[in-house]
Amino acid sequence: MMKYPGFYNEVEHIILKDELSKFLGSSEEGIIDISYLDIVKMAGHSCALVSGSYLMTLKGLQELYGTELPERGGIKVELRESLNEGNTGVSAQVMSNITGATSDNGFAGMNGKFNRRGLLIYGADIQSNVRFTRLDTNQSVEVSYMPKRVVNPGDIMQSAFGPDATEESKKAFPKLWQEMVKTIFENADKVIELRVIK
Repeated sequence: MMKYPGFYNEVEHIILKDELSKFLGSSEEGIIDISYLDIVKMAGHSCALVSGSYLMTLKGLQELYGTELPERGGIKVELRESLNEGNTGVSAQVMSNITGATSDNGFAGMNGKFNRRGLLIYGADIQSNVRFTRLDTNQSVEVSYMPKRVVNPGDIMQSAFGPDATEESKKAFPKLWQEMVKTIFENADKVIELRVIK
């Protein structure tokens, strides 16, 4: 059984509707419930980037859809950085897992419906980290993520890999690292900025 930090259970879930899931009978009424724990399992770890990517998607979709359920497969995701820059691929995988958007390797659809390809774009000409666009209304929201407003992952990393790292600090590192992630979630409104484009 997987043991994990308890605060994962406190993170708000992302609830979507997925017509493909409904059509194939994968979930009743096509309702998809995605938790932070689901994303951690997909990524294999929890860090500032994984949590930030989850938060950017959560807040972006809330802004775009309001009280409506976001439509999985009906959302275009544009990332400012290219695939080869930094750990952009990690963010892309998190966002793809949630929204269903893929570049050229996802589901091609059937009978002209349910296509997921061409909805995940790298190197977009935007100022923010990511732009989410509803395909049904063409409304967009750009989302920026600034974790250093509340934490500095690099400083925490030094306790495990820095020149002054000790066996004691290395042992304490995992707990410190997840406390950092918890702090990011607790300060979501400080680390996330939204800009709506109509």
